[in-house]
Amino acid sequence: MTSTALRFPSASPAAFLGRDDYVDTANPNILALARDLRARAGHTATATDTDDATAYARTAFEWVRDAVAHSYDARDPRVTLTAAEVLAERVGLCYAKAHLLAALLRCEGIPAGLCYQRLEHGDGHVLHGLVAVHLDGAWHRQDPRGNTGGIDAQLSLGTERLAWAVDPARGEVDYLELYATPARCVVDTLRGASNVLDLYDGGLPTGL
Repeated sequence: MTSTALRFPSASPAAFLGRDDYVDTANPNILALARDLRARAGHTATATDTDDATAYARTAFEWVRDAVAHSYDARDPRVTLTAAEVLAERVGLCYAKAHLLAALLRCEGIPAGLCYQRLEHGDGHVLHGLVAVHLDGAWHRQDPRGNTGGIDAQLSLGTERLAWAVDPARGEVDYLELYATPARCVVDTLRGASNVLDLYDGGLPTGL
């Protein structure tokens, strides 16, 4: 679904190029993948890719979206949190997939932050993880969670093409904060889990 893009005007791009234990831009396997994706981007750039950075961001986004399974879609109980864990296991929740995409973007010099939505989930709500990439002088939210069941998320620097647009009437929220490191509630939830699928019965964060 599409929605009006949030631009995070107060977020300085330079603050979103660093590394931490979760978005590890120095991991050799992530660096090797980034090199491969950079080479691939040069051969697959689209007409809408205005420069090399956009072409690389699109290639990295599509790789994480398509080559890493979403835990719930795949019914895979393995717990992954860090970018390196996601790459090694090729599976993760939306948060974990966002951590890998952010790492791939940052290690190629593209500012990338983590951001969140609060979405309706069963009888309550759940926190959903996204990535914001800084290209063409502005922040653009992207959703690499994986396309299934009619979802058609794409990398877009114009009108957003996320998995879901929020509906405030249902208590849903687009959070305006941009994070350089994962939200504490996400880290605590995943580090405390032994089976990701068990979290879908009320164990996921419900908001920030």
